[in-house]
Amino acid sequence: MLRFHDDLKLKMDKLVHLIYKITKKFPKDELYGVTSQIRRAALSIILNYIEGYARKKNKVYKNFLEISYGSLKETNYLLHFSLTEDYLSKDDYEKAMKLTEDIGAMLWGILRKL
Repeated sequence: MLRFHDDLKLKMDKLVHLIYKITKKFPKDELYGVTSQIRRAALSIILNYIEGYARKKNKVYKNFLEISYGSLKETNYLLHFSLTEDYLSKDDYEKAMKLTEDIGAMLWGILRKL
């Protein structure tokens, strides 16, 4: 389980760094809008996962995983929105979506087991 935890955390970390890199190119007038929102959503994925993992009670852990999963879905939508608004390239979108799909499958697998 520790290896799985490390793999999941690594993917989440890659996603956050990719989101920050991508959003540096977003329009300046979106700094307090989409840019801020997608960065917070992406950070929330990993931060809630880490906080939940640090708790030793399954119910609490599950709650944090559900919040993390919700933030992942928010990030997915904001990526789609940003693509349709031409804030990011199709290549960056696909890289980010691949990570979100992998993370989502891993999170959902943990949630199903709890």
